[in-house]
Amino acid sequence: MDLSLIIMQLLSGIALGAVLVITALGLTIVFGMLGVVNFAHGALFMIGAYAGLYLASLTGSFWWGLLLAPILIGAFGMLIELVLIRRLYGRSIDDPLLLTFGLSYILVEGVRIVFGSDGIPFPTPPQLIGVLDLGIGFFPRYRLFVIALVAVVLLVLWLALEKTRIGLIVRAGARDPTIMQVLGVDIGRVWLAIFGLGVGLAALGGVLAGPMRSVNPEMGSLVLAEAFVVTVIGGLGSIVGAVVAGLMVGISISLVALFAPEMATIVMFALMAIVLLIRPQGLFGVRGRTA
Repeated sequence: MDLSLIIMQLLSGIALGAVLVITALGLTIVFGMLGVVNFAHGALFMIGAYAGLYLASLTGSFWWGLLLAPILIGAFGMLIELVLIRRLYGRSIDDPLLLTFGLSYILVEGVRIVFGSDGIPFPTPPQLIGVLDLGIGFFPRYRLFVIALVAVVLLVLWLALEKTRIGLIVRAGARDPTIMQVLGVDIGRVWLAIFGLGVGLAALGGVLAGPMRSVNPEMGSLVLAEAFVVTVIGGLGSIVGAVVAGLMVGISISLVALFAPEMATIVMFALMAIVLLIRPQGLFGVRGRTA
């Protein structure tokens, strides 16, 4: 088999992994800092894709959809946290899980009623249509853009969490909210911002995935399963783990699809099983922490 074909498939896996990384990152941030398993994450990914498509159609520009959809859906996520999730802090982890599970069905059915069940194509922006000659083969411009954008988002997020005062407050609040309240920090606002950020990342993943697949009410279901697999492999609550595992899963799916297409869907579950057998807390998880 041609080496250039394998390299192109590897790049396709990185592009797929980039979408998985940005989506799983939102899930793992919310769990790692709030202890909430957000089962509506896939539905919010789907809502983000629809919002991006609608805003792109309304403004005539993909770029406005890409910019505004994560902001608006992130704000919607903050409303969910304020009205629904906040009432369940301090209770069993099953309570927010069940609440968001029900919420996901409401969101999916609401979208199905408004937009129908059929898939809607999400046009690729004109600037990113076509392929780029990399010297060893041709690769879609849009997928290269996805890889680059996710890398930039990850860098900005890391700098914000590790190098700023706000990031220090967020990390400290996640470890010991009581101490932060004693120090005068409004921990409720911290939780609100974290949940909004997690939902905004899911929406961003939905917008980025739109041109690579059709937008439909069920698109969040598989993504939710993939995001949970990535989160478990990387380690619950680990940001670094979500990045590494997302790329691992994306590359694994892409390479297996080249040699055995019928196995591509199940390879991520096999990878998760292997990791859990060897390291139950995940690659970067903390021993003793479970969902």
